[in-house]
Amino acid sequence: MYNLGFVSAILPDLSFEEVISFASGNDFECVEIMCWPGTNADKRRYAGVTHLDVDQLNPAAIQETLEKNNVFISGLGYYPNPLDPDKEKSEFYIEHIKKIIRAANRLNIPVVNTFIGRNPGLPLQENLELFKKLWKPIIEVAEQEQVKIGIENCPMLYTHDEWPGGKNLAISPAVWDYMFDAFPTPLFGLNYDPSHPVLQRMDEIRPLYQYKDRLHHIHLKDIRIYQEKLDRVGMFALPSEYHSPKLPGLGDVRWPAFFSALGDIRYRGPLVIEVEDKAYEGSPEDVVAGIRTARNYVKQFLK
Repeated sequence: MYNLGFVSAILPDLSFEEVISFASGNDFECVEIMCWPGTNADKRRYAGVTHLDVDQLNPAAIQETLEKNNVFISGLGYYPNPLDPDKEKSEFYIEHIKKIIRAANRLNIPVVNTFIGRNPGLPLQENLELFKKLWKPIIEVAEQEQVKIGIENCPMLYTHDEWPGGKNLAISPAVWDYMFDAFPTPLFGLNYDPSHPVLQRMDEIRPLYQYKDRLHHIHLKDIRIYQEKLDRVGMFALPSEYHSPKLPGLGDVRWPAFFSALGDIRYRGPLVIEVEDKAYEGSPEDVVAGIRTARNYVKQFLK
């Protein structure tokens, strides 16, 4: 009914072959594979990971590895800021997204996951107009290649350089409606992560019903809001001051209701665990334990 996987960014030091072998040996059916460019200089946590270099693809070798391990690629992932105020950076990010879309078609992978991006110094309406202009060529390539785009709903508003507006527009149903009105193609949808609405004090379950036809990919990540810290700094402080990403089951996401909703809407796409829990980053053994702990929790809902 569901295909369980994980995001490959948590295993940055492994090769593509090693990631797929790990997935096979740990009861996963799929992996979201990171495709940052080899020249990437992004030093954010979990960014800059290249498990497939789309400039040097070997489709036959990739397919052989997948078949040998009985694992498939749920999607190709790359999460930059296509609306970056630096025009040169913006153009580079957009061109690389196009490359990944073309690579997904060559590899018969259904979806490319990314961010809309945002100029954090501009108001929302100006960003929406910028989005319509800069995303038009990306959508055109997706339609040419018949590859879905899954936009993650992460606000990217955690550090001082992302203040005040964050670096990703696609944070709410109001913005999603604008996005899908601007580009109505059914290829354009969401890579939905329920932890991000929880951070914004929003209902994380209702969007599953409202946008069931736009759910191209799903991330399974939890979040813990520390009320005592929030009481001290207030909700307008940097979110990193009062929350932490957690493994599924260790935070505030309502997982029984979440999986009940997936059943109600008959979702049949991939469910991919995203491990960003600092409690499981102390060593390579901790990382593996984090992936397995998350898997074990989620499995109870997949029987």
